Amino acid sequence: MSKWKTYQNQLKKLNPRKAVEQSRQYFSEKDTMEKLRTYSGRIGEKFVYYSLLLYYALQSPETPRKAKLTIAGALGYLILPADALPDFLPVVGFTDDSAVILYAVYQVISHIDEKVKEEAKVRMVKLFGDKVNIENLEDPTKSGKAD
Repeated sequence: MSKWKTYQNQLKKLNPRKAVEQSRQYFSEKDTMEKLRTYSGRIGEKFVYYSLLLYYALQSPETPRKAKLTIAGALGYLILPADALPDFLPVVGFTDDSAVILYAVYQVISHIDEKVKEEAKVRMVKLFGDKVNIENLEDPTKSGKAD
């Protein structure tokens, strides 16, 4: 079986809900920010923005505990070195991470308020500098979906 087929099969088997639940214990604020900084160029602005939305929603006192558990699991999966598709693989390495982050955004979308969005945008400018066009970042709360 080719490597591409293997990756596709692994991704089909990915259960985002289960991945989130199993990854909560691995969440670390420091590791999350380090991974986003390190791989921001490879994983793209939208993925980083959605991850930051989750991160700042996790920090918000208005976010309920159940939503925070979902967020911690998704961010834990992001920093987990051994996931369904290893991150060092070119092109497909962050596909599973993206699926888990999008799943979490869908689950907690009602808890992403203006303050959370503003904090995420400020961090985006710190990460990408003048290269990021904040106005072009999709707001998952506008359409009711993340992508």
